[in-house]
Amino acid sequence: MTYDEQTHAALQQSARDHLWMHFTRMSSYDTADVPVMVRGEGAYVWDAKGRRYLDALGGLFVSQLGHGRTELAEVAAKQASELAFFPLWSYAHPSAIELAEKVAGYAPGDLNRVFFTSGGGEAVESAWKLAKNYFKLVGKPMKHKVISRAIAYHGTTQGALSITGLPGLKQQFEPLVPSTFRVPNTNHYRAPSFLAGPDGTVDEEVFGRWAADQIAVAIEAEGPDTVAAVFLEPVQNAGGCFPPPPGYFARVREICDAYDVLLVSDEVICAFGRLGHMFGAERYGYQPDIITCAKGITSGYAPLGAMIASERLYEPFAHGAETFAHGYTFGGHPVATAVAVKNLEIFETEGVLEHVRAQEGSFRKTLEKLGDLPIVGDVRGDGYFYGIELVKDKSTKQTFDADESERLLRGFLSKALFDAGLYCRADDRGDPVIQLSPPLICDQQHFDEIEQVLRSVLTEAQSLL
Repeated sequence: MTYDEQTHAALQQSARDHLWMHFTRMSSYDTADVPVMVRGEGAYVWDAKGRRYLDALGGLFVSQLGHGRTELAEVAAKQASELAFFPLWSYAHPSAIELAEKVAGYAPGDLNRVFFTSGGGEAVESAWKLAKNYFKLVGKPMKHKVISRAIAYHGTTQGALSITGLPGLKQQFEPLVPSTFRVPNTNHYRAPSFLAGPDGTVDEEVFGRWAADQIAVAIEAEGPDTVAAVFLEPVQNAGGCFPPPPGYFARVREICDAYDVLLVSDEVICAFGRLGHMFGAERYGYQPDIITCAKGITSGYAPLGAMIASERLYEPFAHGAETFAHGYTFGGHPVATAVAVKNLEIFETEGVLEHVRAQEGSFRKTLEKLGDLPIVGDVRGDGYFYGIELVKDKSTKQTFDADESERLLRGFLSKALFDAGLYCRADDRGDPVIQLSPPLICDQQHFDEIEQVLRSVLTEAQSLL
């Protein structure tokens, strides 16, 4: 669908007058056009002027099955015609029941209790509230604090934002919920030099052990009787895709068990195939007490999230008058849960997880070709989830200062990549990175297109420095 000039101009004016976009510097569109996306098919989207873009971010780590899946739209329409809405507040409906059973079946261990939300931030909020509520019920009322990692993003609600480790996103909303503390993340590219061996390099396993042990240090510093949970993503997104070093999560699990601290696997991005498994915890072989998820559970065809809890955490609420006094009007919406059931059925019938595992090596190799560019410092990630860190000096790993990063990312890269037909994310919440998270249906032709556009635009960016 392409809009004529008059309709397009009307859309632009209306957007400027009324639409407040999320995480958007609105002044950027005082004179420039607002990108208006109108159609999607497979791995591509089109704007109102008819220009095509490869969706190399999966919308926002969401579009697992790609765009234009009519079978998902048809399920939504069918469910809406039968039961458009009913809350899960003391009532149920078939699609929520079916989805809860399906999700519990995928989840590792005894994570059998599925609490639906409207999205990821609400899932994180729910997990923290459950952790505090649980420990009060079992006689440990002082256990309420949360540990998370530096630069990690966990959501925008007051609680989830408090857990987030990005000061620049938090300061304008302070004071936030107290009792959250940060530990180092797993960015091996910038591992502390004091961990280096005789050859000057830092062994990944040594680094992973050190990073995990900092969680124990933080627990001891705050007092083990006061710490309720540790929130960790399988692959940390903010900062540019930090996979866990070998042994990292095994050590974290040992620490959590030793101090009776809950391990929350925040899989809002990593679940549902992004790493080639239904859950990232499965890929890296660890057992969480809670999983939070959203995004890919419906491939973006309806908003939905979930907190998946162990039987241990559910048990105090299974008897007598105890109630988890928490919920959301639209959590487990009938249309959203029906879409999610169909989405996960397609995962199985089309072998989506198997496809990602079969193709991820090719995706990595294609992106690693960019390592010959002076501006590319590191290419990292797993599955269909990658970050490319940009550097000023490759030999020293020197990064860009704030002004340089502003000019590079917002002044050039974001627009240049989009103009070249690639939708991805140039981000500097940590060191400057380009984030990639394409639909799970992508194959070598898409990988090649991503690499070619990045090579062209990054080469131009290098010449401007």
